Amino acid sequence: MTTPHIEELTHGIAALSQAINQPVRLMEVCGTHTVAIFRHGIRALLPGSIHLLSGPGCPVCVTAAADVEAAILLARSGAATLATFGDMMRVPGRKETLAEARADGADVKVVYSPLDALTLAAKEPAREVVFFATGFETTSPLAAGTLLEAERRGIANFSIFSVHKTVPPALAALLGSGEVQVDGFILPGHVCTVTGVEPFAFLPERFGRAAVVTGFEAADILSGIAMLLAQIAARRPRVEIQYTRVVRPEGNPRAREILERLFEPADAHWRGIGTIPGSGLELRASWAHRDAVRKLGLARPEVPDPAACQCGAVLKGIKTPPDCRLFGKACTPDRPVGACMVSGEGSCAAYYKYHSVGERADG
Repeated sequence: MTTPHIEELTHGIAALSQAINQPVRLMEVCGTHTVAIFRHGIRALLPGSIHLLSGPGCPVCVTAAADVEAAILLARSGAATLATFGDMMRVPGRKETLAEARADGADVKVVYSPLDALTLAAKEPAREVVFFATGFETTSPLAAGTLLEAERRGIANFSIFSVHKTVPPALAALLGSGEVQVDGFILPGHVCTVTGVEPFAFLPERFGRAAVVTGFEAADILSGIAMLLAQIAARRPRVEIQYTRVVRPEGNPRAREILERLFEPADAHWRGIGTIPGSGLELRASWAHRDAVRKLGLARPEVPDPAACQCGAVLKGIKTPPDCRLFGKACTPDRPVGACMVSGEGSCAAYYKYHSVGERADG
C-alpha cells in the first residue's frame, strides 16, 4: 500500500475535521508515538479542533515505585546480581534509583537484552542473576524465550523479576473509570505485532471508540489520524491496521504461544494509576524455579508516588505535562521527580525536549 504524501494527508484531515465539526480527542498509547509526534511536528499540522493526548504506553513510566524499590533492595541485599535495561537505572524508588544504588556498591548490571543477563549467569554459575523484566507485550516474549533457553542449557542460577504489563486492560480501565474523554486511539504498532488486533476489539464493541494500529513515521501517524477521523465522521468505530507492512491481524502466533505457556495474567500496579486487575504477567507455578519473587522471597514494599507529581494524570490523558507545577522547574530530565521525565519515551521528557520549538500543548 502506497502511503499518501504529507500535504495530501493534512488536506484530508482538515476536510474530515470540518465534517465532524466538533473537538476530537485522540490518544497515542505508545511512548514511541509520543516522541515521533513531537519530533515530526505533527500537532502543528493538525486543525486546532484535534487534540492529541499521551497514554500509558511508556513501560518505564508505568513501572511502579514499589517494583523499582524491590529491585533496589534485591541488588543491595547481596543475594543476587540484578540485570536491567539501562532506561530503568534512573527511575525513582523510595529514596534512590538503581544508578545511585550501584554507585553505592549494589550489584547492578546494565544489559541490552535478557539473553545478555543469561550470559552473565552462565559465566558465574555460583551467583544468582535476576533479570528485571519490564515492558509490555513487545518485550515479554524475549523474556519468555530466554527462560526457555536457560532450561535448554541447564543454567539454574537465572531467574526473572517480572513486572511485565499488558496494554488492553489498562485502556479498558481508563475508559471504564469515566475520567478519560477520548474519541479514538492510535494503537501501538510494536505491541500489535505480537498481539494482533483481537485484544483491542473491546474498544469499538464495548466503548464505541475508534482505533487504528499505526506506524511511527510522520506519514504513518497522519494516515492513522485520518483513518480515525473517517471512522468518527461515519460513526462506525472499529479496529483498523494502518501499519500493514508490519502488523498482521493475528499478530505473531509463535510469540503468543510462548507467552501463554510461561505466563499468566495477574493484577499489577501501574505508577500513578494504581492496581489494574489482570494487567500484569507473572510466571506460572510450573516456572516458579525461574521466578525471583518465589525463588528469593522478593517482597514489594509500600512506596507512595511523589505527592506533587502529576505523572498519573498525564498517563491517563487527563492532564498534559505543563499542567504539573513541577514540570520544567523541580522536575527536569537532569533531576526527574516522576518516571515520565526519566524515560526518553515519557510524555514529560518529550514535552520538555520539543515543546519549546513550536509544538502546541493539547488539553
